[in-house]
Amino acid sequence: MIKILFVCHGNICRSPMAEFVMKKLVEDAGLSDKFEIESAATSTEEIGNPVYPPAKRKLAEHGIGCAGKTARQMNKGDYAKFDLLIGMDSANIRNMTRICGGDPEDKIKLLLNYAGINRDVADPWYTGDFDATWNDVTKGCRALLAETFHETSLQ
Repeated sequence: MIKILFVCHGNICRSPMAEFVMKKLVEDAGLSDKFEIESAATSTEEIGNPVYPPAKRKLAEHGIGCAGKTARQMNKGDYAKFDLLIGMDSANIRNMTRICGGDPEDKIKLLLNYAGINRDVADPWYTGDFDATWNDVTKGCRALLAETFHETSLQ
């Protein structure tokens, strides 16, 4: 089983979008039994809050639900629990590395790097552009699934 934690600043926009997009891709590929997928925040600002309504609407436009998801902060124990900790931007990566006390097993990655793109996932909190975020998250998750599916098929 591959355990993936998606992480952004507040866990109400980008990381829950990635969590539920990835869950849908995995389900559609018939691989749900091979993955455990969650999301979390690096900050405490939104803990307990649901997915931000525009992010929830964007997921729903594509037939993806996120009912019951509330923001939580990642913790040092997540490093041992998850195989991959996927940040949405470079600030997330810095904060994740700090929270985990380093990255000795090279588990902390930037989502879009899986798609061969060396930049942050567009942040809709500041732009309101949930289409750009959707496109980035979908590209990154598809590439991540392709890479991890290849690994799971070898096991």
